[in-house]
Amino acid sequence: MEDDSEPEQSPWAHLPDVCLRRAFHWLDNRDRSNAALVCNKWNWAIHSGALWKQRTVTFYGQPSKEDTLELQSALWYLRKFGKYLERLEIKLWNPSNTSFTQKFQMTMRGLFSHLGKRNSRLVSLSIEYLGLDRSIWKNLVRAQFLKNLSSFLKRMSKRLDYLNLKGARLTLEEGCELLNSLTCLPNESSLSEINIEDFFSLHIPVFSSTLFHQTMSKFHSLVVLTFNYNCISDELLNTLREHSAHSLCTLNIKCHIHNTHKQVVRGTSWANLAKRAPKLSVNFFFERVTKHDHLARILLVEIPVRSISLRSYDFRDPDWTMKPTLTNLIPVYWHVLQKLTLQLNNDYELLDNELLQLTLSCQRLLFLEVWAFLSVTFVERLLQNHAEGKCSLTTIKVRIYTAREDTSEESQLLHDIYRRFKYLIDSEINCFVVIY
Repeated sequence: MEDDSEPEQSPWAHLPDVCLRRAFHWLDNRDRSNAALVCNKWNWAIHSGALWKQRTVTFYGQPSKEDTLELQSALWYLRKFGKYLERLEIKLWNPSNTSFTQKFQMTMRGLFSHLGKRNSRLVSLSIEYLGLDRSIWKNLVRAQFLKNLSSFLKRMSKRLDYLNLKGARLTLEEGCELLNSLTCLPNESSLSEINIEDFFSLHIPVFSSTLFHQTMSKFHSLVVLTFNYNCISDELLNTLREHSAHSLCTLNIKCHIHNTHKQVVRGTSWANLAKRAPKLSVNFFFERVTKHDHLARILLVEIPVRSISLRSYDFRDPDWTMKPTLTNLIPVYWHVLQKLTLQLNNDYELLDNELLQLTLSCQRLLFLEVWAFLSVTFVERLLQNHAEGKCSLTTIKVRIYTAREDTSEESQLLHDIYRRFKYLIDSEINCFVVIY
């Protein structure tokens, strides 16, 4: 007797479209291609615009065959589904020669042209670490790329909300011209977040440029601005106060040893901006700028500082001291500071007591990361203070430097401390400690 019943179907055949798209969201380009061949329903789901809103394209300086195929696939899909694109991220991985930059420029010219004609949804664009001041960028190639990028930004400026050009390394004139291309309305831009960290070449005193101040005055809806301290001046702070105070929430400021950072900025300018922008928080990232007199010029009491990161790397100087910064400068932010990161080569002075006192003084400090020469008992005292309710830390990350070859004694002590405070670490605090 023949069995006329229909064959049992896979549960995937009855999966709602929204669930199917959610599953396909996690597939790479190759797997999506294969999935599209399974059946009409899956093919239709793969063509859903919801799957192509966000794209990342990586250009490799020395690509393998697999890297080349991946790039070709990414570009093909970007052109095919470009009309759905809302967020685009372009990555450059180890660009090493002029041949790479020429190919990159030509590819981006075609991509910008295609998206400029077909796309009307792009709200986010990120192209990091172009390094346009490097010799691998020939003048003609560099100029053509900037011209194409500028034209693309003009087309997209009506909807563009986020722009990240970190590490572009432009001249003052080039940088301001590129930023001005974002102005889609007379004297105004609609961007809410801009990352121009290392956007200008290192040694340029951007803070003294009238052209830069005029350019920044055209941004009237800034919420987050990331940039270098060599851009900071009384004029810039006044410009932000006049044009973006109603929306401004975050300033991320990088200060590098090779950036100009000795200009005079008045505390009253910071105070006036903070008064007009009550939601403002400022995050400082110091790279090899650790001397007290340099920091004191920058870290003014009027700034609403939420986060400070101090990184000294291999800096060694027997006359250098970190104690005045920990005892005099940072504690003035006791009522606002929430995050502190210190990577110090302090083998000439112990800082255990100063750091412990700092965590007790800063009542809102939630995150502490320290890489330094410390004693293991520093961690014990820190956890004990937390157990007694004397500090509000929720995350502790400590790398204890030591010059000793044998660290077994310290490791055992650290293990005993962990066992003692295990109840605290498991329930209330994220704690990671390592001896290095």
